[in-house]
Amino acid sequence: MAGSVVAAEDRLDPEAEDFLVWLAVEKGRSANTLSAYRRDLLRYRDHLRRRSVGVVSAGEDDVLAFVHVLVGEGLAPASVTRTLVAVRGMHRFLVAEEMRTDDPAAEVEMPRVPRGLPKALTLDQVTSLIEVVTGHDPVARRDRAILETLYGTGVRISELVGMSLGDVDLHDGLVRVLGKGSKERIVPIGRHAAVALAEWTATAGRGAMEPERWAKRDDADAVFLNQRGGRLSRQGAWGVVRRHGQAVGLGSELTPHVLRHSCATHMLDHGADIRTVQELLGHASISTTQIYTKVSTERLLAVYRSAHPRAVSTGSAD
Repeated sequence: MAGSVVAAEDRLDPEAEDFLVWLAVEKGRSANTLSAYRRDLLRYRDHLRRRSVGVVSAGEDDVLAFVHVLVGEGLAPASVTRTLVAVRGMHRFLVAEEMRTDDPAAEVEMPRVPRGLPKALTLDQVTSLIEVVTGHDPVARRDRAILETLYGTGVRISELVGMSLGDVDLHDGLVRVLGKGSKERIVPIGRHAAVALAEWTATAGRGAMEPERWAKRDDADAVFLNQRGGRLSRQGAWGVVRRHGQAVGLGSELTPHVLRHSCATHMLDHGADIRTVQELLGHASISTTQIYTKVSTERLLAVYRSAHPRAVSTGSAD
């Protein structure tokens, strides 16, 4: 850690040590973060020494060669990117502190980190999750409506808690959603979600949570309320999902976004076209939605390989 006694072999060039001190003092970085930066910069230091240059004299070719070394060592793209963040940060610091006039890392591109596949629940898991909410008290009605709406519409958690009563049309099964960039879209509500919302918005549900006097005008318009009669927060809705997820053994695997992923994946599994799913989820670009087609295809392949007698076996079938 910057400021602590560091073994000689772990010392960086003085300019790089100044960078770590700046991170600790000016930026308040934690000891763990500083240790990670030191490890990454030590690799860079050793690389530069092999090329007989230091951090003040290193050029773009030296930085590019470092990236190639990291890739050649088999580091994952995310690890290469993390290391390059430390190198870039240090070189920006050197320029800002006028220790050098140019930044050799400025034009070096980060390696592309493959996007992780969204985690989707199985249909049985979705059913178990929703059915774990039993009873017809106000909290149970609300929680059931939250789970059904997240899965049935694919809305984001921020969009869910931002819904107002005037946005929901249970007669036609539609809800108006304000998405990213304040872009409005109309989303269909499935039958199960509509039933759950109707039960929640009834007198015995939401009506029982209404306070005698609203603290805010916005609270009075909210679809989902907390037990104090205010608009349910993002954190509150997260807690609802997490609590019921733990009750069915999903633990930390379940988040509101997993329900959104599951909605998209299951629609594609059942024949929805990608443009429809794009509109439903409110993705600005079709490329964002296309990742779900990979998920759907991989689920298909997994089922095929486990179920078809000649999918993996080289022997003859009876």
